[in-house]
Amino acid sequence: MRDGKDSNTLDFYASEAEAYASRGQEASRARLQGFMSVLPPGGRVLELGCGAGQDSEALLAQGFDVMPTDGSPELAAQAERRLGRPVAVLLFEDLAEHKAFDGVWANACLLHVPRAALPAMIARVHAALKPGGVFYASFKAGEEDGRDRFGRYFNYPSPEWLRGAYGTGRWSRLDIDEETGSGYDRKPTEWLHATAFKMP
Repeated sequence: MRDGKDSNTLDFYASEAEAYASRGQEASRARLQGFMSVLPPGGRVLELGCGAGQDSEALLAQGFDVMPTDGSPELAAQAERRLGRPVAVLLFEDLAEHKAFDGVWANACLLHVPRAALPAMIARVHAALKPGGVFYASFKAGEEDGRDRFGRYFNYPSPEWLRGAYGTGRWSRLDIDEETGSGYDRKPTEWLHATAFKMP
């Protein structure tokens, strides 16, 4: 494993891309509404790990300038079919934009970043945001990292550990709330939803 690149996790999404993208996953509308409400009209948004593209589709429908990306070429191709526009293949560790986005949306994707690499990845997102920009990410909660039954790596943070990964002095505000839900494995899952605002 190197930074955000785990071969087992990427292999899963390569082999399951069509099934994963065609399962009828709805956009995270309640979370998206909160995210969109603090963006400037027509603001530029980077989506990391867009998967099937449903969240980018919802953002585009509201007039935002969206850059959808995914680390899996196979999933990016699925999202391109849905969105009718190019979807960049971007591994997390290759994010190198600087003050380019009003918002970064990372729904259920940074949970695959190794624990040791997550603070640096969050710093990359911080650098990519314009002053005052907003960053949303969701994680499966836990106490230590591990793999699910599909062999995918998860960092499984606690709220306290996650706050430490975001660091101090970078954000004017960091909200982390918890919610019970599910995932691709359809198991009951405790989720952490983190929304951070870059200093103006």
